[in-house]
This record gives sequence, structure tokens and C-alpha cells, in this order.
Amino acid sequence: MSVSPGPRRRILLFAPLGIAAAAGAGFLVMLRGLSSGAYNPKGVPSALLGKPVPEFDLAALAGADRPGLTAAMLRDLDQPLLVNFFASWCVPCLIEHPQLMRLATDGVPIMGIAYKDKPTEALGFLRKHGTPYQRIGVDLPGRVGIEWGLYGVPETYLIDRHGLIRWRYAGPLTEDVVKADVAPLLRRYA
Repeated sequence: MSVSPGPRRRILLFAPLGIAAAAGAGFLVMLRGLSSGAYNPKGVPSALLGKPVPEFDLAALAGADRPGLTAAMLRDLDQPLLVNFFASWCVPCLIEHPQLMRLATDGVPIMGIAYKDKPTEALGFLRKHGTPYQRIGVDLPGRVGIEWGLYGVPETYLIDRHGLIRWRYAGPLTEDVVKADVAPLLRRYA
């Protein structure tokens, strides 16, 4: 005598097929977004977009001849600016550094935060490669990075004239990112 599986067992038999179909549909949506340019695989969501910068007060990087950085300094600005988290031990930071130097030469204000980096190492990095930053704060324990929702370094934020975070980029700024994202946003929030 054969016992037929109940309706519940039949549903469980088809569950893997439904999961595979949903994953396939998600993959197709991602592929379409990649081809149209609507999906950015490097785009990292941030809960801080459109909100004021988190409160912080960072001491200056000793020997850099630049003042430290506080949240109050990022409010009521004359123009939008960039906040860049960097570290001397970060290879992608070295890759993006020429872009930061160009932006600074073009008059874009850039504030730097040395993230989890020994001050002597961060200073050596800037002396060797140049300093694009108007102000440099030291976040040795990484607490400010946590408040900003940092995924890692380098990471760059665009702050509008009212002190609101308008854009975030996780990874090294390249010439393409500057042309496609940074330059238009600087104009938009000027």
C-alpha cells in the first residue's frame, strides 16, 4: 500500500525550485541594471545621506601644519566640500591620491581624516605624496569612522553648504568617478 505525500510535503519539494527562480530573477534585474548603468556594484548605501554630519572632534595630525577637524567646521559653508578617510597602509588610498591632489589644485576644499593610522605613518604618507587636505583630523581608534558608517578606506563624502551629507563613495576616487559623480555634484550643491 502506497501513501501519497501530503500537500505540505509537496510544497516543501517545490520550495528549492521557487528559491532558485527568485534568485535567477534577481540576477537578471542586476544584469539589466548593469547594462543600463542604473546599478552600481560599488554603490554602498548610507543611512546618513541627507542628514547632518555626525558630531565629532578630532585633534590635528601633529607635524602636518594643518588644523584638526570638528563637525561644527562642516556647517554653514561657503561651498560644498569633500571629507576623505585615508590611511598610509591603504593601497587604494595611494591610487586615489593623484585625484585628490588635482581636486585640491582646482580649488575643491578637501578635509582629511587619518583612519586607524599611526600619526607618524600618516604624516610620512602625506609628506611623500603631497597634502590635498585643508584640515586633517586623526581617528586612531576608529570611532569617528564608525559614526560615519565607514566600510573601510578610502571613503569619500560630499558635504553640502548646510553640513548635510549628499554623497558617499566607498573605494578609491578615479578620474571617471570624479568626472561622472564628484564634478556634477559639486556644481549641483554650489
